[in-house]
Amino acid sequence: MLIDSHCHLDRLVEGDDPQALAPILDQARDRGVEQFLCVSVSQAGFERMEALAAPHQDVVISCGIHPLDVQDGFDPDWLADKAAQYHVVAIGETGLDYYYNKDTIDLQQQAFASHIELSRRLNKPLIIHTRDAREDTIAMLRDGQAEQGVLHCFTENWAMAKAALDLGLHISISGIVTFRNAEALRDVVRKIPLDRLLVETDSPYLAPVPYRGKTNQPAYVREVAQFVADLKGVRYEALAQATGENYKKLFSLA
Repeated sequence: MLIDSHCHLDRLVEGDDPQALAPILDQARDRGVEQFLCVSVSQAGFERMEALAAPHQDVVISCGIHPLDVQDGFDPDWLADKAAQYHVVAIGETGLDYYYNKDTIDLQQQAFASHIELSRRLNKPLIIHTRDAREDTIAMLRDGQAEQGVLHCFTENWAMAKAALDLGLHISISGIVTFRNAEALRDVVRKIPLDRLLVETDSPYLAPVPYRGKTNQPAYVREVAQFVADLKGVRYEALAQATGENYKKLFSLA
């Protein structure tokens, strides 16, 4: 039941031919990956992403605007309309990122609040990005009464992980956990309950060891899963089964 719970397939290919994804997906399928959640980051790129994913029955999509893309256009009415489509299984990628651009904090917070409200209204889980915004991210999720979602590509500390778990959220681990300087993250992963974990690639970014420095691929979620299994002291098959079941409960429309 290995699943890549967060990837950007539209950024792995050029042009608009959905069949360009076929060899990428086939490589992952050959390694046991059963489903791919292709995650939206911008209003401008959504329709291309949607069209590329459409012919592939094991690819599902989200709808949302990344906090670093809100300055390029955020229309809450557009978001509500697109996110309500039956084939959209999640809301996001949304959240707060204070690392790169503090000038858009107000706009990021407005957009994040809209995504949280929409998640509740449509009963679709949030996909949350957070960087250098621990307190505000948790506070907004709590104040907005977020009911379901995942902190994706998690790199924060145990205090934030615990706060997210207390809200009922899941935590997704990417290839960063395999990096040499990620021991603090590995300590956090050891503490996260198995029934609240997901694995992802965030491809084309952040390829795990031994592929670090190369373009990341959904097939490499297997390396992430194996590494996390070793950290948790469980068999790979048990980790894949558990994270797959967690994914299917959280993203039930998938």
